[in-house]
Amino acid sequence: MAREQEDADGREEEKDMTGADDHHQDDEPALTHAQESRIQDACRRRDIDDLQVLAVSRGGFLSDAIRRQAWPVLLGFAVDEHGEQASASDSWRKLARHKDEDQVRLDVDRSFVYYPNDDTQAQLDEKKSALSDLITEVLRRQPYLSYFQGYHDICQVFLLVLPPSTRATAVARLSGLRIRDFMLPSLGPAISQLRLIPDIISAVDPALCAHVGRTEPYFALSDTLTMFAHNVRRYADIARLFDALLAREQVFSLYVFAQIVLTRRDELFEHDEPDMLHFTLSKLPQDLDLDAVIRDAAELFDKHPPETLSNWGRISNASALKTGRRVDMCARQGLAEGFAYFEQQRKELRWAARREKAMKTVWANRTVIFAVVVGIGAVYFRKAPFWTNLVARSIPSHYF
Repeated sequence: MAREQEDADGREEEKDMTGADDHHQDDEPALTHAQESRIQDACRRRDIDDLQVLAVSRGGFLSDAIRRQAWPVLLGFAVDEHGEQASASDSWRKLARHKDEDQVRLDVDRSFVYYPNDDTQAQLDEKKSALSDLITEVLRRQPYLSYFQGYHDICQVFLLVLPPSTRATAVARLSGLRIRDFMLPSLGPAISQLRLIPDIISAVDPALCAHVGRTEPYFALSDTLTMFAHNVRRYADIARLFDALLAREQVFSLYVFAQIVLTRRDELFEHDEPDMLHFTLSKLPQDLDLDAVIRDAAELFDKHPPETLSNWGRISNASALKTGRRVDMCARQGLAEGFAYFEQQRKELRWAARREKAMKTVWANRTVIFAVVVGIGAVYFRKAPFWTNLVARSIPSHYF
């Protein structure tokens, strides 16, 4: 009887490890019907708190069918019971071309490299056409946004998960409210975010932080910019990771990256050269236990929240990291609010650029400026008897 029970437990465990995905049934863990019901119930109630807990649990939202209900809730728009919206107008085609459309076309041509891997060339071409339309529509409707290379990697995940009627709304809200910092005219704010990763690592493992600190944290740029979509090669993995990234604060992606670094501690200490460290850190391991990484990243976030990080104060108050600090509040924001924050950040960037230019000008002409200041001072002293007498009295007579 005990043997039969062990066999039954083994079959049950094996069953839990099998896939249940719309695209790749062998890639997505199948959880109990009760857990599916919990997720669907949270979607019906639009309960973001419950969805956050469920997104971190094993398997995330389990299937694309559930994601079509859950992702819109997290991004702040409504869909029907089938995950659909009323079809949007194609009036965007008549809008002015966005300045980055040529780059969009080049990147779309390089899309769908890793998945889906069972499509014919005709099917892939159809998906690329739809991806181009999706990106172009979002950019034309929000022309202030700047395209960045890797944006197409994010959009292709939304294209594969969501039905056509909701894709543009989802990507528009993600772009304007969540990843807005990456779509500014400069990548400066994105670079500033990377400074938080060493802070997170240092809070747990100062020795590892010092070791990794031999190279700048630019190694994390590709993964953080693209929500890991550029480097994760399995569709089931990236869809599951998106569950957590959309359910959590925008800053959570930095905690995920930091947690991945922490799990690679032994491997990283094998490398001393900064170039080799950068190369290793910029390559995402393909054998990651994503459920464990997400769970541990959530614990890391709870123990060391952003406000405790030394570089958090350097992040703009208009950054999506701060304006989206609470997912439920971010979901209630409108694109007009996102645009206002964008403009505030753009003004900050312009001011910073002018200040940097002025400082470079001063430094380049420091000899001339010093000579002018000294000359003006000499003239002033000669014309001011009080200061001349004061200086004369302060200098010992043996110097004359």
